Amino acid sequence: MKTKIFLNLPVKDLNRAVAFYNELGFSTNPKFTNEKGACIVIDENIFVMLLVEEFYKTFTQKQICDAATTSEVLISISLDSREQVDEMIEKAIKAGGVDYIPAKDYGWMYQRTFLDMDNHHWEIFYMDESQIPEM
Repeated sequence: MKTKIFLNLPVKDLNRAVAFYNELGFSTNPKFTNEKGACIVIDENIFVMLLVEEFYKTFTQKQICDAATTSEVLISISLDSREQVDEMIEKAIKAGGVDYIPAKDYGWMYQRTFLDMDNHHWEIFYMDESQIPEM
């Protein structure tokens, strides 16, 4: 079995969060979705579990941070082109997300950032590994 990554994020409004990620072009796996949480399919082996805050709390003894004021995690996704990066950011904005940090262009890597409906920090980037400068 291949290793799969399940990123678990607390959300205030599950339906709104699911709609946001569906607007970005990601599907929802109904097999792992109910009124407490939803499984968003990022790729074949990468998933985001959106868990309503009360349900999320059953998995930890820690407090849920306020992602609007505290950095909890930086989630990064690579795409196949600069154009796809820009398209993803535009979809995020249209769906209610925030274009958070101005684009960064390093020549070999192009990066943009958005915040989702619950202020989770997403870094979307394109990287041409053949252009990475030698150290």
